Amino acid sequence: MIIDVRKNILIVGLGLLGGSYAEALHRYGFHVSALTRRQSSIDYAMERGIIDEGAEGVDPELIGKADLVVFALYPHIFIEWIEENQKYLKPGALITDVTGVKCSVVYKVQEMLRPDVEFIAAHPMAGREVYGVENSTSRIFAGANYIVTPTKKNTPDAIETCRELGLLLGFSQVAELSPEEHDEMIGFVSQLTHCIAVTLMTCNEEEHIERFTGDSFRDLTRIARINDLMWSELFIANKDALLRQMELFEAQFDKLKAMIRDGDVDGMRDMMRHSTERRAKFDKK
Repeated sequence: MIIDVRKNILIVGLGLLGGSYAEALHRYGFHVSALTRRQSSIDYAMERGIIDEGAEGVDPELIGKADLVVFALYPHIFIEWIEENQKYLKPGALITDVTGVKCSVVYKVQEMLRPDVEFIAAHPMAGREVYGVENSTSRIFAGANYIVTPTKKNTPDAIETCRELGLLLGFSQVAELSPEEHDEMIGFVSQLTHCIAVTLMTCNEEEHIERFTGDSFRDLTRIARINDLMWSELFIANKDALLRQMELFEAQFDKLKAMIRDGDVDGMRDMMRHSTERRAKFDKK
């Protein structure tokens, strides 16, 4: 086991994901500390035994004690934090993240980072439609996917540690992609789906639709309750990949629309069968 329980783990950004990481790691016996913007979040996590200690803002002492640092911050804030505060990191510290885009973050952070500190990026594919440490729970990792995104600058030990962290947190599958492969895939499986949900919720202004919807509409629009600040930043940071996926979706949607217009039942059924076969692979055994 590469991750030793005697290690000190620091969570920077104690929101939903940061709090969920802290809860899971503290349960395994790690000494978990946290830095975040609000003292109330630290107080909440301390009272419930999610962390051992924490501070509002930047605390050089807590940073300097950490062997592993998990950054659960918006991309631009993560980059700014490294620029301003990496001087406090201990030599040999390993840092990782939960950021939803990689190319615009990973290379920039690795380029500016001190040579005695290593950054191995990861993306936990887990979340909820609520925010803050008050809603954190390690249960969101069960059955979810975790993606490690190494570059040529990463050592085998760091990659293995990051993979082990994903398994330790309870993710059911750990995958490895380059930052470029990650952003293309996330543009499809995550960002495009959020775009569709937002569009679906705003394309019809009929009042009181909540009175008439069934489970299908509620399932399709679950992620339309969206953090506009975070997701708009992610969309722009991954603009090229996301636009390619939106164009693919538009083409397929237009194809289905033409089948309906032309009464092409055989074509529709073929498309539906293909959809059913692909979706069946998602079902848990």
